[in-house]
Amino acid sequence: MMNRTLPVLFQNSVKQFGNNIYLWEKDEKFDGLTRNQIAPVIKRICGAFLAAGLQKGDRIALLAEACNNWFITEMAMLHAGIINVPLSVKILEPAEIKFRIKHAACKMIITSAFQLPKIRNIIAELTEVEKIIVFDNEIQLQSNEVFLTDFAAKGNDYFTENNIDFDTVWQNIQENDCATISYTSGTTAEPKGIMLSHRNYTANVEQAEGLFKIYPWYKTLLILPWDHCFAHTVGFFPILKNGGSIASVHIGKSGKESLKNIPVNIKELQPTFILSVPTLSKNFRKNIEKGVQDKGKLAWALFNAGLKIAYSYHQDGYTRGTGVRFLLLPLVKLFDIILFKKIRQAFGGMLLFFVGGGALLDIDLQKFFCAIGIPVYQGYGLTEASPIISSNHPGIHKFGSSGLIVPELKCRITDESGKDLSLGQKGEIVVKGENVMMGYWKNEQATKDTIKDGWLFTGDMGFLDKDGFLYVTGRFKSLLISQDGEKYSPEGIEEAIVEKSKLIDQVMLYNDHCTNTVALIVPKTDAIRKIAKDMTLKNPHAEVKKAIIDNIKHDIYSFYSGRENGGIFPDRWLPSAFAILEEGFTEQNQLMNSTMKIVRGKISEHYKSTLEFLYTAEGKDVYNNLNMNTLTYILEN
Repeated sequence: MMNRTLPVLFQNSVKQFGNNIYLWEKDEKFDGLTRNQIAPVIKRICGAFLAAGLQKGDRIALLAEACNNWFITEMAMLHAGIINVPLSVKILEPAEIKFRIKHAACKMIITSAFQLPKIRNIIAELTEVEKIIVFDNEIQLQSNEVFLTDFAAKGNDYFTENNIDFDTVWQNIQENDCATISYTSGTTAEPKGIMLSHRNYTANVEQAEGLFKIYPWYKTLLILPWDHCFAHTVGFFPILKNGGSIASVHIGKSGKESLKNIPVNIKELQPTFILSVPTLSKNFRKNIEKGVQDKGKLAWALFNAGLKIAYSYHQDGYTRGTGVRFLLLPLVKLFDIILFKKIRQAFGGMLLFFVGGGALLDIDLQKFFCAIGIPVYQGYGLTEASPIISSNHPGIHKFGSSGLIVPELKCRITDESGKDLSLGQKGEIVVKGENVMMGYWKNEQATKDTIKDGWLFTGDMGFLDKDGFLYVTGRFKSLLISQDGEKYSPEGIEEAIVEKSKLIDQVMLYNDHCTNTVALIVPKTDAIRKIAKDMTLKNPHAEVKKAIIDNIKHDIYSFYSGRENGGIFPDRWLPSAFAILEEGFTEQNQLMNSTMKIVRGKISEHYKSTLEFLYTAEGKDVYNNLNMNTLTYILEN
């Protein structure tokens, strides 16, 4: 049996779907490259790597925005047996970039003109780096830098001059060889390099295909970062294997401009499905609702009437149309024809579904997108599992869950001692399969702590229901721990507060062996300023700020027993005090990671004095000087 490697997957795709476009990229318009056009470029760059003296197992760092050359250079590395070390373009700290490149002992760096200054700032300290390869041809190069086109120019000569058969080179790659080293976001002292083998990837692609059927006419705009294995296993490789195509977002002159290009590109490309995270889904919903409201009160009333009927029909997704609810189907179809179908035109008109990853998408958003005809199929995974562990899919889904475990993957829910728990009981999610990582690069202890007898201990809490759906309830490391040692996962409370509040954008709960829980609140500044604007003419400034705090207090305390949202969570884990922050949790300040999850350890450390203050008598008073001064800053800036 031929090795189940990524070069084999690519070459089989060329044989089967050679004339099918695989890569779309926009200059003036989207132009496509077929697999037959891509294959010789990969061969040429592979030859150039080998001609430069690189050997199987060597590492190259790849730091660039999503584009055709991103995939092509990675695939060329994989054909040569070279390990790709993909780096996030969102990393801004030089020390973060330097650590990853030095730790992986990369011999080359591939980058874009936008990212090149980051490399130039640290290159003097990267003594093992032999060459920097630059995608773009419109800049002035410095010593040790070369354009990709020039670097690859003589790649084919390597094979002829050395009488080496290219096919022999890539067929020599073994399925258990390392393909990539992807670094964690650094939530601990040092990021860990996750080693994924060729078989990790191909096994997870096969597992994903057990849930999602991909057709040759499928097309996706890969909005999420290409350095993530989510983009690889749910985007690159299943589409490649099954004859479809992928596109990159048109790169703007800035990050903001690139973001603005997303809705335009979606309409131009007409994708079949899109990978999404909660932040993206929330923005899509916000834009949809604004577009409908702008059409007037009648359109808005019809829209909400259609949603209400669709919500009733779909229920939790799993029980869609059961019982007497099947009688609603004609109305659901009517609203789809007269309203929701038009809304979907903003997504190109061909979009069938989203695949949701990262943090769990709240149920309200899942219901919304299902109602308008483009459901979000929430999944769960982590890079250490290549990354897919479970997912909802077109055949079967249940709102609030992370779907069914992928085929050929064993899953257990265990307690702290490693004992298996029964259905419905919460514990650690533990999995075993061919998609489980090789281990952490140069970190044997972390590998031993995470993989035991082939089982990957994810560090995530969850449970399985009677229908086999997985529910992820939080991280063990993020648990609230009371003074008496009892533990509770905060994610559900945080998501509920943000979902119900019109003034709270982000929230992090904190309790480290204390008598009560406190919260750090990131407010929605536009909503706060609107309240201030409406009140300022008739109220003193201090009274305006107290009214804003009262609104925030109401939204949080509404979850206590006997109040409008009470009974969902135990009172003891709800915040009794809160601090309003001037700044949100973002990737830029490293308080949120690249998968849009808050980094609790860093937030707790960054706001250590604020958290300590909330446990004082003054801090427990919500009208304290800290909150009042923060609101003054927000309202005046």
